[in-house]
Amino acid sequence: MSVRLLAISAWSGTGKTTLLEQVIPLLKTQGIQSGLIKHTHHQMDIDTPGKDSYLLRKAGADQVIVASNQRWALMVESPNKPLSLMQLASQMDSSTLDLVLVEGFKDEPVPKIALWRRGVKGEIKDLLDQYVIAVATDEYMELNLPILDINQPMQVADFIVQWLKKR
Repeated sequence: MSVRLLAISAWSGTGKTTLLEQVIPLLKTQGIQSGLIKHTHHQMDIDTPGKDSYLLRKAGADQVIVASNQRWALMVESPNKPLSLMQLASQMDSSTLDLVLVEGFKDEPVPKIALWRRGVKGEIKDLLDQYVIAVATDEYMELNLPILDINQPMQVADFIVQWLKKR
């Protein structure tokens, strides 16, 4: 897979989704086509109970594609065999993407921007590993890493664009 992965890593409640919601359109205005892989600990079902695709998947189809003129989705049953981040990323069409943003997967060995906010559980040091390339925070920190303002999505987007250019 030739597309770059960049994880946004933080404790729950820090604002990963909120920041990505602001950064993705800013990247798009700079010509960066991004995909997203989001990890969740919750039970999830993107299908609608009672619809044909739901009924056929529940009948035993292990893979189901639902398609319309606007989008398509592949649903794969994978109980007891969770996929790694790399396996999930390989399912994306890298020919149309410059970057795959990853929300969660904080223990994966991929480049990361760690987010940390005052008052959120956990310590910043517990998020830092050799793969963290920057920290976005609302506090002053002395780290041997670039420090970004978590409340300035344009600053985060600009950092990502510059990081992509170096790759």
